[in-house]
Amino acid sequence: MNTLFRQTLLTLSCAVVLAGCGQSAPPSPPGIETPDYYGTLTPFASEAVYFVVTDRFVNGDPENDQRDQGGEHPTFDIPLPACADDGVQANIGYLGGDFKGLLDNADYIREMGFTAVWITPIVDNPDQAFTGGDEITCTSFLTDRGKSGYHGYWGLNFFAVDEHLPSPGLGFAELTRGLQAKGLKTVLDIVGNHSSPGYTMTETQPGFGQLLSADGSVLADHQNLPPEQLDPANNPLHAWYNTKPDLAQLADLNADHPAVLDYLVDANLQWIEQGAHAFRVDTIRHQPYAFWKAFADRIRARHPDFFMFGEAFNYDAATIAPFTWPENGSYSLLDFPLKKAVQDVFENDGDFAQIGAAFGLDASPFQNPYELTTFYDNHDMPRIKTSDAGFIDAHNLLFTARGIPVIYYGSEMGFMRGKAEHAGNRNYFGSEGIEQAREHPIRSALGRIAHLRGQSIALQRGLQLNLEFKGDLAAFLRVYQYQGTSQTALVVLNKGDQALSYALTADLQAIAWREGFSGESLNVSTSVEVPAHGVAVWLSDSPISAPTLRAQLDTLMARNVMR
Repeated sequence: MNTLFRQTLLTLSCAVVLAGCGQSAPPSPPGIETPDYYGTLTPFASEAVYFVVTDRFVNGDPENDQRDQGGEHPTFDIPLPACADDGVQANIGYLGGDFKGLLDNADYIREMGFTAVWITPIVDNPDQAFTGGDEITCTSFLTDRGKSGYHGYWGLNFFAVDEHLPSPGLGFAELTRGLQAKGLKTVLDIVGNHSSPGYTMTETQPGFGQLLSADGSVLADHQNLPPEQLDPANNPLHAWYNTKPDLAQLADLNADHPAVLDYLVDANLQWIEQGAHAFRVDTIRHQPYAFWKAFADRIRARHPDFFMFGEAFNYDAATIAPFTWPENGSYSLLDFPLKKAVQDVFENDGDFAQIGAAFGLDASPFQNPYELTTFYDNHDMPRIKTSDAGFIDAHNLLFTARGIPVIYYGSEMGFMRGKAEHAGNRNYFGSEGIEQAREHPIRSALGRIAHLRGQSIALQRGLQLNLEFKGDLAAFLRVYQYQGTSQTALVVLNKGDQALSYALTADLQAIAWREGFSGESLNVSTSVEVPAHGVAVWLSDSPISAPTLRAQLDTLMARNVMR
């Protein structure tokens, strides 16, 4: 049964609105109605997110490296054999990235136009490399033999910060305050379906398969037993876990055990109180809808409208969309369906039509597609394999089209392009990478379009009306009209090697435009000229008055959620 498309009625202060659009809108002409047009009113939609695997970003404090940790199963610097003739080696040990390295380089991130940083989980992980699991190969996924918990996803104590990350005077609370002072919000990666690997070890290893309370006492223990051999009815340490395997050898949390939800809510409320502005929810598909609804309700009872986006690793929109529905917790999601289209087009010189169809503007199973986080790669898949121009084209799209853009660390210079997890995807970036990236053409173009998005409420929250998505050209409008503020953005993208011209309709010619990057007023024109691998953005602060355009926008505002 269809339900009306969600129109979030959040009240935005005038100050926030005007900061988003850069200037106040002129009043509507007398007697002319100005209807509401917007994609979302959710405040987090104004953000642009830079994603770092914290251990792999920058080692700011070698004193917390724990280089001797692990005994016979050391955790620091565990290189893998090279997977290609280029000699690049992946590494499954800790490499030293920490809170100080992130904060010391906050200006570098903010300079690119990002307003938020998503960091991998900060919770305490086991102190040895895992001896169980499946053998790691260049192309394997969910294989963990010999791997340390450098990534943070193997939680042992969800109330404690892992010792590899903080420095004296710089815990998580100090990190979030420091980042905010630099203009960056903190998006914290959290896990709700598993702890650490719990079985197949050659012999039981300390911490693996266990879950600790805030005071360090043992609440749960897999005891190196296969899930089928757990005895939750008679052993309270087993009651926290499921008796069927799920992901790899991870100890799988039992959603039906009330203490599991209590534990996760209490632990994660602590991190919000220390400054987390939003959560990225790992492996959201691996707990039932009712569990996530209860989690969201309890988090938002203390922090109303707290923004959370989940990872539901599936490319079918209808399969993952239910997580966005109100009855299941109103989560946002990483937009995997759009990611697939973007990767296909920019890796293979495909047709923009493929992307245009993936936005779900006319009809979508998502509660609100404008609140999805958009991306083309991350740490769980091969990085996109494209040219410098391909990265520039992809960024021009993600920072102008609907959704909240998320860019993986190093993409600003095409770092490790095409590499999978165990072939270099998560390699150390470091101060050397930052210096190499500063003058890179990808980074320069990224900063240009990201800063423009940061100044335009239309690009952040506006309704999207596709005009043309064909071949190397994409053209669309982003329209925001709400509570006296109006801004329209005309966006034309060219991913081809030759300049292109986009012909304007009479309705578009009649609008008083200014050039988005320079702010200069534009004379009436019949077309928009876009250089090779370029983007044109024209802005107007006048309400839409053309009946044809208004009819199309009215239709988009009234569309239904497909169920």
